[in-house]
Parts: sequence; C-alpha cells; structure tokens
Amino acid sequence: DTFPTAMHVATRLKLEPLFTALRALIEAFEHLSKEHQDTLKLGRTHLQDAVPITFGQEVSGWLTALKHNLDHLESAAKGLDYIALGGPAVRTDLNTPEGYAERVADELSEVTGHHFHTADNKFTSLSFQTQIATVHSALKNLAMDLHKIANDIRLLNSGPRAGIGEIKLPANEPGSSIMPGKVNPTQCEALT
Repeated sequence: DTFPTAMHVATRLKLEPLFTALRALIEAFEHLSKEHQDTLKLGRTHLQDAVPITFGQEVSGWLTALKHNLDHLESAAKGLDYIALGGPAVRTDLNTPEGYAERVADELSEVTGHHFHTADNKFTSLSFQTQIATVHSALKNLAMDLHKIANDIRLLNSGPRAGIGEIKLPANEPGSSIMPGKVNPTQCEALT
C-alpha cells in the first residue's frame, strides 16, 4: 500500500508548481489577447494565406487550449488525493488498528500541506493506477498543446526579412556569434 500512496503523494505535490506556471501563462495570454483584439493579420490554413483575423483572436485559441488543459489537469489531480495507505495484507487492513488509514491520511495532509483522504476501496487503490494514468494523459495533452503554441510563435517570429515575421520576440540573449543582431527564439526552442 505504500508504493501507490507514494506515487499519488509525489505526483500530486509536483503538480502544484505546474498549476502556478500554467495560470501565469494563461493570465499572460489573456492580457495579450485583449491587447491585440484589433491588431489585424493574415489568417493561415496549411501555411497558406487565408481570411484576415486579429492577433488577439489567434492568441485566444492558445488561451482557450491552455484553460482546457488546466481544467483537465486539475480534474485528473483530484484522483490523486485518495491514497491506498492503510490497506495492507492483501487490502484487508488485517492487523492494523481501527482508524489507521484515516490517521495516516490526516498525518500526510499535515506534513505536506495538501489534503489527502484514505481511498474508499483499497482493492481498487492498490490494484489499479488509473489516476496516475489519467494525470499522465492530461500532461501529454498539455505538452502537445504547448508544442503547437511554441511552433506557432516560432513561425510567426520567423525572418525577419525572409520569413513571416509578424511578431518580434524579445532578445533575451546575445543571439548568434556569426550573425550579429540575429535573435533566436530560444524559449520556444527550449519548450519544444
């Protein structure tokens, strides 16, 4: 019963910084979408020019995707709040004092600062790792969407003379040693 509990506790606690970062990115995209709600640009399908849209509309797509990702992750994470500890001896709690599982959940909650509960059915909590798999799936979906957003930003920033060059990313480092003034989208590269 300790292994599935450790997996739930460790995964649940490691998600908190991700939630904080994701909320900050959502807030930044909300601001960017509003700021550019009237900034016209070409829309594209299959990298071909299409009907005009605003940059704010484009960012709103990224924003909504990240909001969905956050909702899915938070929902998936709730399953991790239920722990298997307290179901030894083939999940029967044989030879454990009465209330042991609840006391362990309370102690873990106090130590970690996150509220954990004993699982209602120890046979399920010890035999299935559906909650971990659900979180993993939500994380993979987030990674896929972040990869798409980073690629969009890289493409929009391409150039500046021979690419799309619709946006300019800030220069966060010197750039290229052989091409002075060149700025590489390193944050997008790191994300992808």
